[in-house]
Amino acid sequence: MARGINIAEQCHVVNATAPIDINGAGASSDVFSMENFSHATIIVQLGVTGAATTITVKECDDVTPTNSTAIAFYYYSETTAAGDTLSTRTAATTSGITGSTNDGVMYVIEIDASQLTDGYKYLQVCASDPSAATLYSCVAILSGSRYSGDPATEAITAIV
Repeated sequence: MARGINIAEQCHVVNATAPIDINGAGASSDVFSMENFSHATIIVQLGVTGAATTITVKECDDVTPTNSTAIAFYYYSETTAAGDTLSTRTAATTSGITGSTNDGVMYVIEIDASQLTDGYKYLQVCASDPSAATLYSCVAILSGSRYSGDPATEAITAIV
């Protein structure tokens, strides 16, 4: 029998940006720490999409963030309305992803902690103002905990 992963027990889930309309302001997620994790899977969802938004990922030096820099990353996308088949792995530059204007799409961003610059152990996901009503949410699933045991208990202090 194949065994899957129990996300609630083996990972730490961060509700980085609760579902909101990003028209007029865009969105910047909570800053979350990668210090105790080796990998982040970030799921960005766009519901009703009035216009395209640009999604970027920034590495940060602290939770403020005092200093932040957009980074390149790999992602998978499902840009057809209400589909569930991800694309092949795609490289994004520091300019990020220009989102689809279809409703009900998602992007799965994969980042290893080893990709971050020394002294930058935090991440933040940002979406630009699309200048039209656009529903957006972002969840980060942190995995590869440095410590054995329940990752939810040790990660709480690392999350803003």
